[in-house]
Amino acid sequence: MTKAPQDPVARLLRAAKEDAVDDSFRVTGVMMQYYVVCERELWFYSRQVEIDRGNTAIVRGTHVDETAYREKRRHMSIDSTIAIDVLDDGRVMEVKPSSALVDPAKLQLQYYLWYLKHVAGVEKSGVLAHPTERRREAIELTAEAEQRVEAAIRGIYEIITSDSPPPASEKEVCESCAYHDFCWSC
Repeated sequence: MTKAPQDPVARLLRAAKEDAVDDSFRVTGVMMQYYVVCERELWFYSRQVEIDRGNTAIVRGTHVDETAYREKRRHMSIDSTIAIDVLDDGRVMEVKPSSALVDPAKLQLQYYLWYLKHVAGVEKSGVLAHPTERRREAIELTAEAEQRVEAAIRGIYEIITSDSPPPASEKEVCESCAYHDFCWSC
């Protein structure tokens, strides 16, 4: 009798709680973001296809992340799976250079809050910050957000376990994507 495949959400939680992170299925915050922005980019990332670190968008994002709110936040890595910043007041912060891709950034932060709740047993709230725009948005892990995160985990699993990448499709973000040349040459 063949054993039914385990639900990706249950698989991720079991591995994390047993301190046996499953390298064949590790979901990071970046993967959550790529899931919303471009499933093809997610597939390449899951195969450890290195991006162009000199890409203007990557350089700008890295600079903003490294310099904004430096004195008010501490960087933490949990299970080699999520990397979060915690503010002095205890909230989890995600810093982005602009609000252009706010939906992927929200899902990324909601995933961090979900992971903390379900793996570490710690309930936190978050703040999504766009320092270059002087904007901040409070983010909570609602029941709806939890369902969205779990649906994304399942979707990510489906994409990264596929033998081939999803087909390329032209999007507004393609021109600034670090995978652009590689993606369109495949």
